[in-house]
Amino acid sequence: MAGKTSKNSAKAEKPVLLSGGNPQIAKGYGDTPVQAYIAAMPGWKSDVGRRLDEIVVHTVPGVKKAVKWNSPFYGIEDDIWFLSYHCFTKYVKVTFFRGTSLRPVPPGASKHPEVRYLDIYEGQLDEAQFADWVKQAAALPGEKL
Repeated sequence: MAGKTSKNSAKAEKPVLLSGGNPQIAKGYGDTPVQAYIAAMPGWKSDVGRRLDEIVVHTVPGVKKAVKWNSPFYGIEDDIWFLSYHCFTKYVKVTFFRGTSLRPVPPGASKHPEVRYLDIYEGQLDEAQFADWVKQAAALPGEKL
């Protein structure tokens, strides 16, 4: 019976990867679920997730964090978010909820009028530009989700 418990515990610790390799992480608030998501990101994407998180934390002291809809979210106030990201098969998609107000405007268009995306492929994270966008995005009104 002890063997079964260990096996079940090991399974519980390793999140399921959904379509495109996105980790399935239970909804939660704070750093713990975000770090669980980052640790479960497959391959090189985990390094990108770590850098995104480090840049946001460094750029926005006291940033609020959560995992919702299997994606990390970052905001200034509880449930008011300025940024999120999600794993896809070949890239990590960053969502800036007020992206059309950023300068320069992030390259990825959206059906939502104010949302802009940044697709990060392996080896292509421009950390300085990302940090600048994070600083701008954190100063704008967030999105209640």
